[in-house]
Amino acid sequence: MRGVSFHVQRGECLAIVGESGCGKSVTAYTLMRLIPIPPGRIKKGSIRFEGTELTHLSDRQMERYRGSEIGIIFQDPMTSLNPVTKVGAQIAEVLVKQRKATRRSAFDRAVDMLRLVGIPDPERRANQYPHEFSGGMKQRAMIGIALACSPKLLIADEPTTSLDVTIQAQIIDLMKGLQKKIDTAIILITHDLGVVASLADRVLVMYAGRIVESGGLDDIFYQPHHPYTWGLLASVPKLDSSKCTPLVSIQGTPPDLFKPPLGCAFAPRCEYAMRICHEECPPEFPVGSDHSAACWLEHPMAQGSGQEPEASNA
Repeated sequence: MRGVSFHVQRGECLAIVGESGCGKSVTAYTLMRLIPIPPGRIKKGSIRFEGTELTHLSDRQMERYRGSEIGIIFQDPMTSLNPVTKVGAQIAEVLVKQRKATRRSAFDRAVDMLRLVGIPDPERRANQYPHEFSGGMKQRAMIGIALACSPKLLIADEPTTSLDVTIQAQIIDLMKGLQKKIDTAIILITHDLGVVASLADRVLVMYAGRIVESGGLDDIFYQPHHPYTWGLLASVPKLDSSKCTPLVSIQGTPPDLFKPPLGCAFAPRCEYAMRICHEECPPEFPVGSDHSAACWLEHPMAQGSGQEPEASNA
């Protein structure tokens, strides 16, 4: 990551959006110290959770936070669940390790979690293996594992990937309900702007390991200021449009972060790029209340692009 900084409050949903390979998942795994060291390393910076500096903790100390204080829904439930262990036992394992619960009480809690996430006949399902679950039920089971210890922070890494739209809607409604019931803070990692519009309070737009724009949900969707954000919004189908307009794609590919560019990483793909964009990385410019964009177009001396992005209906 390159200078990434953000915060999330209890009961809030913060969405991190961007293309594949922009650093969303790496950011999440870094927060939980799940990036293997080596090859990964934390050169500098701070990760603070309720006043505790996580970068100073030993691996054993960090284990007390994983699952207990910070839960995570991994990207692919098809491969994240252990195929040879019953689903109820996988949920109970978290409680036995983190809460020192007995196996009987932990299994009873696992059944309650399956019921909480909307899986029918949870007593029977707790004694089944992952291959006996549908894709949507596996995702619900993953949410149950992540929430078993009632964590204060939940990281949801692409929670609706590979699910059909009906199941996606059910998972979104489930997360909304659980957030209100448990008052858990959520960091939502996704490239699906429709999911963002349904869940998020604030949005971070990430590109090439940097946050290029941040703001409230309405700020990002209706008053975007960064050309990359414009491109993301333009690629979303407009459901209320009476015209059949082609979707706009962002030409080019993200840069190689092993050799990051000297200036703005988006400059080679940006039709509004100026000379300075290729020479110097832009700072964050405030463009509103709690809304900022890292783009030279926002510099007071810039003439602006003249583009007025249309409101998105994601």
